[in-house]
Amino acid sequence: MFGCLVAGRLVQTDAQQVAGDKFVFSLPDYEHVNHVVVFMLGTVPFPAGMGGAVYFSFPDPGVGQVWQLLGFITNEKPSAIFKITGLKAGEGVAHPFGTMAAPPAPSMAQVGVSVESLDQLAQQTPVSSAAVSTVDSFTQFTQKMLDSLYNFTSSFALSQAQMTPNPSEMFVPVSSVIKWYDNFQRRMAQNPNFWKT
Repeated sequence: MFGCLVAGRLVQTDAQQVAGDKFVFSLPDYEHVNHVVVFMLGTVPFPAGMGGAVYFSFPDPGVGQVWQLLGFITNEKPSAIFKITGLKAGEGVAHPFGTMAAPPAPSMAQVGVSVESLDQLAQQTPVSSAAVSTVDSFTQFTQKMLDSLYNFTSSFALSQAQMTPNPSEMFVPVSSVIKWYDNFQRRMAQNPNFWKT
């Protein structure tokens, strides 16, 4: 019913069924994995009103087995990509897999899918760091650049009363920087490639 994919590796479709509604994939050498994709194979849909909560578990010597909710898949959203780098111990949640034995090797993690009602899924909150940004890196860079420019220039802001005359210095009103900043953000939101024309 489910598949699991890590870039550069073969697709896994051999989930171990650990309970009637619980499935687990082994993820060897997880320390070198940034993202994992969990998807439905398309052969068997979820029963009406059901979906799958996707969990990630990695061994932690200090805490034991840590399970974290990454997100969900449903018949309407049959696949999802999750970021697993940066997940930290201590951020685990109550999970439906019970007290399963930890994976046998220290570099072995697990991805679990628990079939649950859509109502239950709607009440759960995934770990925020697992969400993959839908904004491309260029747009992220541009936003950071705009914020940096604004923060840098506004750190030099002076009121007219604080200004001392200096004929060799040129001053730009902060309001013009804010106007440019807002205009640039608006244009980026409308068309991230506007600057190419």
